[in-house]
Amino acid sequence: MRVDNSFIPVKGVGEKTERRLWEAGITHWEEFDGSVVGPTTADRIDRFVDRATPRLDAGDTRFFDDALPSGERWRLYESFRDSATYFDIETTGLGEYDDVTTVSFHRGGETRTLVRGRDLTAANLAAELDRASLLVSYNGIRFDVPFLERAFDRKIDVPHFDLMYPCRRLDLTGGLKAVEGQVGIERDRPDLSGRDAVRLWRRYERGNEEALETLVSYNRDDAINLAALAEILCDRLHSQVFGPTGGGESGEQHG
Repeated sequence: MRVDNSFIPVKGVGEKTERRLWEAGITHWEEFDGSVVGPTTADRIDRFVDRATPRLDAGDTRFFDDALPSGERWRLYESFRDSATYFDIETTGLGEYDDVTTVSFHRGGETRTLVRGRDLTAANLAAELDRASLLVSYNGIRFDVPFLERAFDRKIDVPHFDLMYPCRRLDLTGGLKAVEGQVGIERDRPDLSGRDAVRLWRRYERGNEEALETLVSYNRDDAINLAALAEILCDRLHSQVFGPTGGGESGEQHG
């Protein structure tokens, strides 16, 4: 499912109208010919497509993040996956006064991990976030982003695709590791958990460099596996939302 398969960003167009368009063979913006809907809605669709097409060409994720209903932000992913930044943090705990220990960013097949006391600085964090046009996380809206905002006294307002919400929509429950197990994503160290991440940091603070290496590896796996999970979720949502409409042509372009 690409952004240009979507008509629900248009004022007055809901899921039922969008489905009617798809079922009539109008599965992309360029195919809209004014049929199926009334003249007022047709005019709104035409005006939206005129505005949205150059925004899509420009890679303007914010335009579509604002236009799409919050529960449909997964539709951003296929159109903007090439510029997506997958990220995850580890901390010393869950409290207000706990610290961020590592932050991993995975983008374009490369992963960078910032470590507290080394290169995890406000400037380096800002540089990574400034490069991001679409953030992808698991529970990042409720945990990672507020934690970073508090720890580094900055607002993070990059468009954000939090995988926890489509997981719930697809009845995939639990934390990231639990969901990975449910969809068949494997890890080198499936025995490690967030609690282990806290213990590993404490061991590193006592001088154990190997503990830090393990922590960084664990954090990097979290970020990297988000890419695989995002693909699986969006494929399933595509089949659930778009597939039954008879939109086979779009399905062939999907992926």
